[in-house]
Amino acid sequence: MDFTFTEEQQASVEAAKAVFGPVAPDSVPSPALTPGAVADDFDRTLWSKLADADLLSLLLAPEHGGAGLDAIALCLVLRESAKALARVPLLEHTAAAVTVQTYGSDELKEQILPRAARGELVLTAASAGRTGHDPAQLAVSARRDTDTDTWILDGAQTGVTWAHNADHIAVPAHTPQGRSVIAVLPHPHEGLTVAEQISTTGERLGELHLDSVRLEPHRIIETDEAWDRLHQLLTTGTCALALGLGERVLQMTGDYTSKREQFGYPVATFQAVAVQAADRYIDLRAMEATLWQAAWRISTQAGGALPTAGDIAVAKIWASEGVRRVVQTAQHLHGGFGADTDYPLHRYHAWAKQLELSLGPAAAHEETLGDLLAAHPLG
Repeated sequence: MDFTFTEEQQASVEAAKAVFGPVAPDSVPSPALTPGAVADDFDRTLWSKLADADLLSLLLAPEHGGAGLDAIALCLVLRESAKALARVPLLEHTAAAVTVQTYGSDELKEQILPRAARGELVLTAASAGRTGHDPAQLAVSARRDTDTDTWILDGAQTGVTWAHNADHIAVPAHTPQGRSVIAVLPHPHEGLTVAEQISTTGERLGELHLDSVRLEPHRIIETDEAWDRLHQLLTTGTCALALGLGERVLQMTGDYTSKREQFGYPVATFQAVAVQAADRYIDLRAMEATLWQAAWRISTQAGGALPTAGDIAVAKIWASEGVRRVVQTAQHLHGGFGADTDYPLHRYHAWAKQLELSLGPAAAHEETLGDLLAAHPLG
């Protein structure tokens, strides 16, 4: 098997490193010291730099101003963004845009994609449903009003990232016939209210309430597989963020323990410290291997012993469990210094907890994997 990245994918990594390299992870107040949101908006300056580097349009086709790359390239860029705790809706924006490109109407593509590629429009996606535990598409109902030729949506979605600052929100919903659809909802819009929620990271989330929201038919994506594909890309992208964050935290831990001395020796030379760090390195390599397997399945739609959802479930199990273990070990090996709010490690810990639970914790994906194994016996 050839695990080498293509020249285009490697070029996207170099562009990402140039953009994210100077970003300070403590550019906003600490969530540990802030009772409300750490900021009202995402990092617009960084967003403009991503647009200038063509990193907002990686997965879009050239006719829409994009590079025509795949999920692997996106995950490579997301990995770099997490190392700097970049406060931008890169994952949600890209996933929503590529969904519109693949499944949206021509009118919707013309309205959104060229401006989204340039960063002039910001997209996000609702994926947590009403509680964060039930399927997101079941939290909103969508029915077609034949008298006015519009769709009517009612329901709620919680924990929507960057909802207050997005121009369009991809909202999954279900029809009376039990089909899943995606509404590409402009924000603001009549009948839509967005309440404030605060995430573990201190960022503003949105709780959407849809009260008889009416949308034109071209804003509804009716393809059966569209929501599953969008959800898969969001989940895999979250795994990439967890990997990048974990790699940066382990590097911080190595730097600290190499300089911190006890009994005249760096603590990194103590066997108990070295073994714990080695275990976390193994976690990261497992997270990486399962991530690229999932991203490759999404990018190529290649067959396998299990559906693509199985590889994504494995990747998210490792991402959730692995990133939690990495930051916990880092806190332990840093001692009291790790809890110092003047040092950025506590921020990485907060982001890791958010990523661990986003799109479902490990236990939820273990259930998914079990159901897939029962339906598709191996051997």
